[in-house]
Amino acid sequence: MNKTLLLIMCDFMLLNLLALTRWEKAEPTHTQLDTAAPRAAVNAPAVNADMVELMRISLEDEKATREQLAGQLASTQGSLSEREKNLAALATQKAQVENTLAATQASAKELEQRYTASAQEAFLSKEQLAKMQRELEERKAEAERQKAELARMERMNTEARQRIENLNVAVRVAEQEKQLIAQNLTDARQQVEVERLERVKVQAQTTQLVQGVGQLAEKSGELSQEIRQNRPINPNLIFTEFLANRVETKLSARRPGLFNPTVRDKDAQTILVSDGNRVYVLMHLSDTPFALGEVATDYDQVSGRLVRGTFNAPLTELQFLALDPRLVVAPIDASLAALMGAKIYPLAREPFKFPEAVLVRADDGRYGETPFRIDMASASYVRLDNRIVTRLFGEIAPKRGDLVFSKTGDLIGMMVNNEYCAVLGNFTPAYTLKTGDNPEPKTSTILGEAWTRLQRLPVKLQ
Repeated sequence: MNKTLLLIMCDFMLLNLLALTRWEKAEPTHTQLDTAAPRAAVNAPAVNADMVELMRISLEDEKATREQLAGQLASTQGSLSEREKNLAALATQKAQVENTLAATQASAKELEQRYTASAQEAFLSKEQLAKMQRELEERKAEAERQKAELARMERMNTEARQRIENLNVAVRVAEQEKQLIAQNLTDARQQVEVERLERVKVQAQTTQLVQGVGQLAEKSGELSQEIRQNRPINPNLIFTEFLANRVETKLSARRPGLFNPTVRDKDAQTILVSDGNRVYVLMHLSDTPFALGEVATDYDQVSGRLVRGTFNAPLTELQFLALDPRLVVAPIDASLAALMGAKIYPLAREPFKFPEAVLVRADDGRYGETPFRIDMASASYVRLDNRIVTRLFGEIAPKRGDLVFSKTGDLIGMMVNNEYCAVLGNFTPAYTLKTGDNPEPKTSTILGEAWTRLQRLPVKLQ
């Protein structure tokens, strides 16, 4: 009998006894206990025998169970050993499978690489095949082209042979014509020789005529030049020419002051004059912002411009002439003078050829003829008639800054005061003043030196 089942039955019987016992009844008397004791003694051997039998059976069942469990345990241990062996075998197989898998993966990768290489080689083979196909087609086309070219060359060869035959015929005809031309050439040479001799005679006669005409033209030019130099020009024409060719100078000078700088501007009408080498703009000192005898203060900025119509050019320097401290010129390039289109007046070669000069005043537009006299004491000056009678009769009286022209239209000089004209022979500067900021040399030095030179001149020339 199973031990577990036995325990369950014992527990069940104990619970029934406990449930069926009446615990609330009074305790039995001694008599009852004495009476019950012999009964229990009588029934005790039978109960003990049953309990022993029951326990024996239980022990046998327990032994059988243990033996069964031992068998099961042995069987389980065998199974466990078998399983461990199987697990070891499986682990071995797993390792082998892993090795096989790694080898398989490596083989698969190698196969993939081979496949890729094979695919690339196949692709390259396709490209090479396509390239070879294209080359084959190109060679076929080239062969067709060469075949057509060969046919064309054959046609050209045939045509060339035909032309050669034609040229041979033409050569034979040309030889015949050459012989005829040679005969005609011989006759023409004879005729040319005759004409050449006649031409030599005519050329000799023509040379003599040309020499005569050249001599006549040279004499005519000399006569024209002499007539032009000796023939006086109408003062009206000289003034009209001056109006058409005058230019305007715009000068500005600034010097510092106590509170604000002082700016002087001066505009004047004048002409372009040349000494044969350079071109100058001629001005009187009164046509500039400077003045002699003023307080010696330096100008810190000097600028100038030359204007004629739409033409506008800067003056880069001012030259104070050594001839007279009141004469100022500004040199300009000959290219600028050409662009301006104004006449460049030459200096008079013979300023004393005529007893009168043409006086032109630029500021009020007056002009006229005025007699002048040579001053032996001052060779570089001439004295113009400035008598009061001249003014009373309405004729123009000289004034400083007036331009003095000879009656041939050339420039004699400029009036330095109201009586004397400085005769221009050259433009040698005593000082050269560069325009711009802080001009050098200092204006006070130039003007001071010019004032000193002016004081040294005779009173009649000051």
